[in-house]
Amino acid sequence: MSSRTAHQALVPLDLSQLRVQPLAERRSLTRCEDVLLPLSASPSAISDDAAIQLDRAAEAIRAARERDAAVILIYGAHLLRNGAALVLDALMERGWLTHLATNGAGTIHDWEYAWLGASTEGVADNVASGTFGCWKETGDFIHLALLAGALEELGYGLSLGRFIHEDGVTLPDPGALHTLISQAPAHPLTPARADLLRTMLERGWGAGRVAVEHRWKHASILASAWKHSVPMTVHPGIGYDIIANHPAFNGGVLGRGAELDFKLFGGSVANLEGGVVLSVGSAIMGPQVFEKSLSCVNNLRLQKGRAPVAGHSIFVVDLQDGGGWDWAHGEPPKTNPAYYLRFCKSFSRMGAPMAYLQCDNAAFIQHLWKRLA
Repeated sequence: MSSRTAHQALVPLDLSQLRVQPLAERRSLTRCEDVLLPLSASPSAISDDAAIQLDRAAEAIRAARERDAAVILIYGAHLLRNGAALVLDALMERGWLTHLATNGAGTIHDWEYAWLGASTEGVADNVASGTFGCWKETGDFIHLALLAGALEELGYGLSLGRFIHEDGVTLPDPGALHTLISQAPAHPLTPARADLLRTMLERGWGAGRVAVEHRWKHASILASAWKHSVPMTVHPGIGYDIIANHPAFNGGVLGRGAELDFKLFGGSVANLEGGVVLSVGSAIMGPQVFEKSLSCVNNLRLQKGRAPVAGHSIFVVDLQDGGGWDWAHGEPPKTNPAYYLRFCKSFSRMGAPMAYLQCDNAAFIQHLWKRLA
């Protein structure tokens, strides 16, 4: 059989046939009331070296905000799952953070905590039973939020943050959408309108207000960002997250939101001169997205005769052993295991001093808050 024939014979999965179940029927492994850290909670102990770097991070953030430079927090889902939402809310309210960015998992746990008050499932058992990620409300409502937000040119982060904060969205009349698409097929919003129209028809969503109460919205970082008007961007991968395991899955919808968010993230990187980047528990997304964005910003600056972004500081936080390497002395040789810590190596190449803190991520945020508060 030729490769062409084999390719033609391969049948893709029909995700519209997936059986999804109510989220309330899932055995969730974490509850927000059990993990959420109050501002008054005492953080766990950290090493002397981490404490020194935390002092430097706090000083750098103060200096950045005095000069109105960006302070960007890039975080992985475990920061939310470890209960840091209330601390981050306080940091945003006081103006210490000017931009937050996370991955797709960070938004899924965020939404589930806000709506159900619980999140996380047993991966091995649920994959074996074909139920992993196949939860009706998670897929439906996240897609609903992004589809509605796209009509107002909102990215993934702001669309979902608004959806949680405002307890739902208002959908347009399908006939009106059809008319707009027909009258202006080349309009920039036509793809978003077409995706929403198709999904409304397929999912049976009617026009008007769709009320979705989020009783635990205080546990949502996304809702806090919307509330405090702090830019919040999401940088997912197609097929990375459980919302792919759903009949409503639409990679175009996720990609549209992520495209807007990448551009919005770049807007904050453009204001990073003398600013601070905090990468907390984001071993893959953070360094990869940041290096591309910084390159785009420098490309545009150089075209205008400006120098590349400089004067910023980078602090990377993770639990992995840093290999005993002092990144202040540059990149380790390939013979050193530390060379293969992508989250350190990539950030160390970004034209600024980079400090690595081997530290629990929630403890880092708590200690940082206490220093800034």
